[in-house]
This record gives sequence, structure tokens and C-alpha cells, in this order.
Amino acid sequence: MPTKILLTYSHPSANTSVTPAAAFNGTTTASPGFLGQLLNKIPLPRWAVYTIFALMLLVLVTCVLCICVKCCCKGKRKRKRKLEQQIHLKGVNGSTTTALVQPEMDDVEYGSADKPRGRMLYSLEYSAQNSELTVGVKEAAGLKAMDLGGTSDPYVKVYTLPNKPKTYETKVFRRTLQPVFNEYFKFQIPLTELNDSTLVMQMFDFNRFTKHDIIGELRLQLGAIDWNHVIEEWKDLSEASKFEQENLGDICFSLRYVPTASKLTVVILEAKNLKKMDHGGLSDPYVKVQLILDKRKWKKRRTSVKKRTLNPYFNESFNFEVPFDQIQRVQVVISVWDHDKVSRNDAIGKIFLGCEAGGNQLRHWADMLSNPRRPVAQWHSLLSAEQVDSTLALKYTLKIPFTKKTF
Repeated sequence: MPTKILLTYSHPSANTSVTPAAAFNGTTTASPGFLGQLLNKIPLPRWAVYTIFALMLLVLVTCVLCICVKCCCKGKRKRKRKLEQQIHLKGVNGSTTTALVQPEMDDVEYGSADKPRGRMLYSLEYSAQNSELTVGVKEAAGLKAMDLGGTSDPYVKVYTLPNKPKTYETKVFRRTLQPVFNEYFKFQIPLTELNDSTLVMQMFDFNRFTKHDIIGELRLQLGAIDWNHVIEEWKDLSEASKFEQENLGDICFSLRYVPTASKLTVVILEAKNLKKMDHGGLSDPYVKVQLILDKRKWKKRRTSVKKRTLNPYFNESFNFEVPFDQIQRVQVVISVWDHDKVSRNDAIGKIFLGCEAGGNQLRHWADMLSNPRRPVAQWHSLLSAEQVDSTLALKYTLKIPFTKKTF
């Protein structure tokens, strides 16, 4: 049949038509490209090469994620710091420039009278025979939260007016609004002065690197109290009287003690809101650092003078050799002075630390002793020179004109 002849017939050119097809198929199995040649040159199995590439990719992705997380955390810290400044700057008119470590005096939040500040349990007892007033700071409840975590670190300052011979401080209670103090303080007040005296008990929130925030206070007119029996009662804290806050200024310094080297290092960092001593409304402050051993003046150093400023920055370090057997008996006196070329230098304020100190000063000293070889920095409010000298029982020396000035 013609159809069968066509199917079985093979033309001689059929063999030539097969050859190009074979050549075309050969192109699909050509030698590998650059990447394949590179992989072939590596003397490792393919699975090992792929594993190394996967680990490198994982490390790269991890680094990128860490950078992103760090940037996010940094942004959160900035927002948190900004929020803290906003919280502590309520009621300030106009723009303010706030330091990172210590706010200005005008920026401290004294709060508003309409917000509850908590209440405090106290006791009073007066002995006319000994002319002695005993003040008991018992406990507090429902205190205002001053920290972002919804708590406070409360402590109490106790002093009398108009004479202010001593200022006592209770210990600090961490992260609580219900502290139990149970501490007692004694004041020597003659009966003739009792009616004109005022007892002040101020509740503060402790902050190591910023100014302590005042929560509230109690002011008691001692002349209006019946002293025939012991007084013990709860009373609501009221808004603090801003005009009576200490106006001598604040100073920040660090302490470091190395027992093995018998070395005490005092670094004077800066001061804020110092009292105006010159007619131009400024001062020329410098700082003296003096060691008192067994009630006697021992060693002293001083910083440079900063001209015409109430917020000087020093960052000056002083080293003292103090053996370990003497560190418990040493008192460190930090005093800020106003330099005058013509007249005698005037003391702006003082503070002292040591085992005989109290309140924040004793706490700072204890932190230094419990953390050897590590500097511990803290802000302190300056006290009057007379108050510190009377506490230390320092003796004044007779100063003769045109002679070397003494401490």
C-alpha cells in the first residue's frame, strides 16, 4: 500500500538530520558557570559549603537585629528621660535648661496642694527639767508616689526653727509608700524659747543622682501644744514651704577607698544653685576637702577657683593616704567657699561624711566602704558652716590679718 511504503522508507539524509539534534541536546549538559567552578575548587563537600554559607547569613541577620534592638532601646530611654523631666518640671513657667544629673532649684517639683501626699505618725515629749524635746518619727502611710514605678524611697528630715542647731535624717526605705521608721531625735530647747519654736518634719524621696524630691511636710507650733502628756498622733502631710528650703546649694562628689593601697580618693565633680555671695548676684566658688582625725584637723586640699558662677564644674581629684585602721575614725569635710581678693573668703556651705555622720552622708560613706575600689558618686545639700562645725566640735583659730588663711 502506498501508505506503508512511505512509513518504511528511509532517506539517506535522515542520518544527517539526527546529528544536529544530538549536538543541540549536548548544550544542556555544558560545563558549569562561574559559581559552579568556584564551588568545585573548594576542597569541601557541597553540604559543608552550604552549611557555612547558612551560618554566615544567620550571623549577618543576628547583627542586623541587634542593631535594631539597640536603636529601639536607646529611643525608649530618651523618651523615658524626657518623661521624667516632664514629671519633675510641672508648674515651671517658660523654657528651662535642665542638667542631666541635677535639676535646677526652680525645676524641683513641690507639688500642688490639692493632691494627697500621705500622712505621718509622730510623737512628741518635752522634759522641762532637762530642756529636752524628744521627737519620734514613727511611720507613714499612703505617701505620694514620686518614681515612675509607682513607689518612692522615703526618708524624713527633722529640725527646729527659728534656731536650727541640728538637722536629723531618718534612714531611707526603698520602694515603699508605707515606711516604718521608729526613730527618735532629741533637741535642746530652753523652756523660755519653746513657745517661739517651730518643729519641721519633711518627707523626701531619695534619689542618688538627682535632687531629692520633697513629698510633703508637717510644721508644728510648739507653743500651742499641751506638754502635760506625751503626744502621739497621725497627721496629713501638707505642701512644703518652698521659701524655707535650703538655699546654700548642692554639691556632687565621689568617694573611693582602696584598702590594700590605703588610698582614699575624693573627686569633686560639680555644684549647683550656690548661694549668691557677691554684689553682682554671683560667686567665685572653690571647694576645700579636709580630713578630720580624732577631732583634729589632719589633711586638706582645695580645687581651683571658678569665676562668676553659681553652677561650677570642677572634676578635680584628690588622693589621701588613710590606713585601714584609721578609716573608721576619719571624717571628710567638704566645704564650698567664695573667693575674695580683698576681704576674707566666705564659707558658702559645708557637708561632712564619716562613721559619725548621719542620713545621706552616712549612707554615702557606708556605700564607699562596702564597695572597695569602686567610686561612689552622690549629690548632697550643703549645710551651714556653723551647723557642721558645732557637730564636729571644731575649734576656730584666731585669724590675724596678712597671715596665711586657715580653714
